Formats: sequence, C-alpha cells, structure tokens
Amino acid sequence: MTTPENATLTGPPTLNLPASNPVKATRVLAVGSLLGLIALGLAWELFLAPIRPGGSWLALKVLPLCVPLAGLLKNRMYTYRWVSLMVWLYFTEGAVRAYSDKPPGNYLAMIEVALCLLLFLACALHVRLRLRHPQVLADKETAHANAD
Repeated sequence: MTTPENATLTGPPTLNLPASNPVKATRVLAVGSLLGLIALGLAWELFLAPIRPGGSWLALKVLPLCVPLAGLLKNRMYTYRWVSLMVWLYFTEGAVRAYSDKPPGNYLAMIEVALCLLLFLACALHVRLRLRHPQVLADKETAHANAD
C-alpha cells in the first residue's frame, strides 16, 4: 500500500514545445499542400495536360478544395478532421490517373498523390497534437495573442 509520504506524483504529461511549434508546422504543411493541390489541379486541367486541347471543365474539380481553405487558415479543428477524409477522393483520382494516363498526365497524377498524402499526414498530426495537449496549446495561443 502506498502512503502519501512515498507516493510519486504522476499527472498528465506536459508538452514541452520547442521554438518551432509542431502544431504550427502541421498547420503550415496542411495549408501548403492544400494550396499545392489547388494550383496543380488548375494547371493540370487548363494547360499542362488537359483532357482536351485548350483546357477542360475538369478544372472545376478544385472548387471543393477551396472550401476548407478558410477553415484551415482560421485553425478550426473540425475542418482538419473532414479534410483528412475528403482528401482521399483526390488521392483516388490521382492513383487511377497515374496508372491510366500517358505522360505528362501520369506524372502530374503522382504529384497529386504525394500532395494528398502530405495533406492527410499534416491534418492527422495536427488533430492528434491538439487533442493530446489541448490546455497547454490553448494557454500558449492565449499568451501569444495577448502579446500581439
């Protein structure tokens, strides 16, 4: 039996965030890969390797990617969660077109797959870090906001 004198105190783990905040890094990676997917989708379907010469209406596939951009920039947790699910639609398109398209379309599809994997990884890590240490991160964000 443990007595109060020899008991060790174990509380919730603390988060010692270095100067380069991992939550901020995942946010930058998520926003960057989302912007990369938007730019790639537009360039691909309009002039790099369109299905029809002169561009195609398939460029409109990037419109759903524009919706979560505001939520990611505002750091909304819910947006990170549903984007990590939505990105698999674009991953599937990239995987199919990487296998079935001819160059340069298949190379662009491989880039799309890589950007999708980066976006998923960034969103998943962001959510995990924020759920693991919500109070410490909230305190740091509040302190940072008050300093501004």
